[in-house]
Amino acid sequence: MYNFSQEQLRRYARHFSLRECGFKGQEKILESKVLIVGAGGLGSPVAYYLAAAGVGEIGIIDADNVDLSNLQRQILHSTADLGIPKVESAQKKLQAINPDVTITPFLSMLDSHNALEIISQFDVVVDGCDNFASKFLINDACVLLNKPYSHGGILRFSGQSMSVKPNESACYACIFDSPPPQGSVPSCAEAGVFGSVAGILGSIQATEVLKIITGIGEPLYNQLLSFDSLSMAFRKVKLKKNPQCRVCGENGITQLQSYTWQECKL
Repeated sequence: MYNFSQEQLRRYARHFSLRECGFKGQEKILESKVLIVGAGGLGSPVAYYLAAAGVGEIGIIDADNVDLSNLQRQILHSTADLGIPKVESAQKKLQAINPDVTITPFLSMLDSHNALEIISQFDVVVDGCDNFASKFLINDACVLLNKPYSHGGILRFSGQSMSVKPNESACYACIFDSPPPQGSVPSCAEAGVFGSVAGILGSIQATEVLKIITGIGEPLYNQLLSFDSLSMAFRKVKLKKNPQCRVCGENGITQLQSYTWQECKL
């Protein structure tokens, strides 16, 4: 059994009290490695909660610097961080929360050249990115590497999430097939996003990741959860794996492809 320190026994006491989690669950969390793609609106709450929970290693990949327009929803960053890389700001905040956690920053975009190498180092992946190209790339790489991941997207007052377990559940391409035509979906900058919606969806994704790691509960496999914050209505739609899916189907992909970049829901 894991040799918990006295500090860890106090820090994770509320997890130990949960029959479904307990010492075994916390041990799994401490030994896990999670990659968060995007240190923005969704990546911020996901990173905070995973660091607080004690995830052993958190990788964060993002190529952007902190901008003033980010601060309305991207709670990893502050006014003092303006102009510095988001991964640098994130590393500083997360290490202050929990010294148990190793933060591994990647100051880069995730692309078809580095995705397999980076994702292969982690157990679970979080899609917190802001463009369709990255979302489909994450799905494809996770299917090829058999890595579970949590998808999330937000726009205006709404959000959606699903979890993917390659070879067993429906993947992102089973449901959406391919990126929409350029300009057919408004970007966050064009349509806007209610800041706290990122916190709601990010918290859901963090919970999904912890469930996947510990093996407790029922992750959103073969389910798409969506919510409208104006009415606080939540809805789950059942999904099915598509045997003819161009990514995970019988004649699915064997290598990564590059997608056209298009801003979407963050």
